Amino acid sequence: MKIKILGGLLVAALAITSMAQAQDRTPVINHRLHNQDRRISQGVRSGELTRNETRNLRADDRRIAYQRNSAQAAGRMSRAERSHLRNKENRTSRAIYRDKHNDRVR
Repeated sequence: MKIKILGGLLVAALAITSMAQAQDRTPVINHRLHNQDRRISQGVRSGELTRNETRNLRADDRRIAYQRNSAQAAGRMSRAERSHLRNKENRTSRAIYRDKHNDRVR
């Protein structure tokens, strides 16, 4: 009896983890968001970014992540949605560079 229960729990756990992995089909977007977050953190540590710049850049990243999650909730992300997110990431990346090199210091 206990073996059946443990076996059922194991199967359920594997099913849940495989569903979570199946929904995350945006590795490039995830990698870019992580990379941009790392660039922002480095700018904060070095003093290249002011508080307002940091707040705005992190808000941009959160918006991109929210839009990615919304697009994935439907099950499959369309080519247009990917393109839209990629353009937003490009704009945020340029904003990070611009803010880090604008001679304003913390």
